Amino acid sequence: MSLAASLKQRLFRWKSDGSGTFRLNQRRIFILPTRAGMVYAITLVAMFTGAINYNLALGHALVFMLTGLGLIGMLHTFRNLFALWITPGQSIPVFVGETAFFPMTLRNDRNISRLGLVLQADGDQEISTIVPPQDSSGIAIPVSAKQRGWLVLPKVRLSTVYPLGLLYAWSYLQPEMRCLIYPQPVFTDLPAEQSTQATGERHGNGGQEDFAGFRDHQPADSLRHVAWKASARDGGQRPLLVKQFAGGAEQELRLDWQLTPETVDSETRLAILTGWVLAADATSACYGLQLPGHEILPQRGAQHRLRCLEALALYQP
Repeated sequence: MSLAASLKQRLFRWKSDGSGTFRLNQRRIFILPTRAGMVYAITLVAMFTGAINYNLALGHALVFMLTGLGLIGMLHTFRNLFALWITPGQSIPVFVGETAFFPMTLRNDRNISRLGLVLQADGDQEISTIVPPQDSSGIAIPVSAKQRGWLVLPKVRLSTVYPLGLLYAWSYLQPEMRCLIYPQPVFTDLPAEQSTQATGERHGNGGQEDFAGFRDHQPADSLRHVAWKASARDGGQRPLLVKQFAGGAEQELRLDWQLTPETVDSETRLAILTGWVLAADATSACYGLQLPGHEILPQRGAQHRLRCLEALALYQP
């Protein structure tokens, strides 16, 4: 570790804040002059030197007034962060390639507004906000989701240059927050459905199902299921129609790892399975997921979809 990195680690040390509400105190806030602040200080030194050389009383008065203004600005810059309460929230899962958002709530117990607050995770987009007096403000820290699995919130910098822009105050935050990242879906044709004996009374002759109507064609539907004659009656004004049947044998989808191409890597196979899960859920199909060493029985619904996506996100080949 270089001397500069070691010094930075010692001066600007930080620890995880846990998952509860925490408060910024004076030991967590750092402050340094900005580039404009350095120019301001150098200008004051030059003015003070000229006032001494030429024995200008008004020059001394002006330098002292501007110095006092800078000191007052330093105090207000520090107080803009001091005693601010931060409460972590809960992240919503996203897919690889999207942006994960880590929600936080900033609470201000004072009678003055907290203006010009900027939050940024390492290397990602900056978020600006203000917190009204005796109020709170909700923000979401964006972080790029580059790989599946759990994405832990990196170190977040909360900073401000309010009110004069001469001083830069900041604090490092790292609540124990994480976001589940699903594999990026690759959409291909769904596997063929398998018939299973449905519970209850069967309808139709010879085990055939009863026609229940039409529904709009979904991207995952096979073209052999399209009702071409019924679709032609609309003259192309509506999406293609697919026949629906009720009773008889229930159709189930088996989304199996073994049905994905063996020539691609494991991440691509997971991406294909993710696309199958989303497509099957969009058609309200009954589907199950089969991974090496892990099986999820066929079901329907949003909870089943989330369970399958979580298994794909956390799967370890």
